[in-house]
Amino acid sequence: DFDGTLAELILDFTAMKARLGRVAATFLADVPTPNGLPALEYARFLAETIGAQSAQAAARFELFAARAIMDQEIEAARAARLFPATRPALAALTRAGTRVGIITRNCRAAVEIVFPDAAAYAGVILARDDARHVKPDPRHLLDALQALCVRPEDALMVGDHPMDVATGQAASTRTAALASGRTPLAELARHNPDYLADDVAALVAMLA
Repeated sequence: DFDGTLAELILDFTAMKARLGRVAATFLADVPTPNGLPALEYARFLAETIGAQSAQAAARFELFAARAIMDQEIEAARAARLFPATRPALAALTRAGTRVGIITRNCRAAVEIVFPDAAAYAGVILARDDARHVKPDPRHLLDALQALCVRPEDALMVGDHPMDVATGQAASTRTAALASGRTPLAELARHNPDYLADDVAALVAMLA
């Protein structure tokens, strides 16, 4: 994972969903609330709701929504930074013979702003606009593993959110949950990851 795992997580998803609601309000008289849905899934739900009335309007909404999401991601990326331990930790994994990949629901442009030299540390980077499917769909992770020529049973999915743990479990990899994002260790532990650590540096030290 990227946001919250390798880089500080500053995206305001509540604000993002509010922005999507405002976009949808130009197409719907009564905009449904997110009701717990993540931002990308909320955008899809709104498109389906609009599509029940007009396929053409739904297509227009999807374009506007995609731009709204990307604009907010890029704005947040300009104020974000990698965690200080990210490059040393990834370099240590590479020296140990571990193949590293990055998957993220964020857009590639945002990743490149925060981590412009990511390709020097990761053999594959599948951002949202690179992926056929995005997590929690396990195919996001499986496509990255295929590019790395790594079998799921030999892989470890690392992230800071229960969604990351669920993605790894669905793909039949081992999982590691880090408390470097917004989810505390106690909550992450409820999702039964194979490893728990405060951050990526602590995880790499644990694995070593």
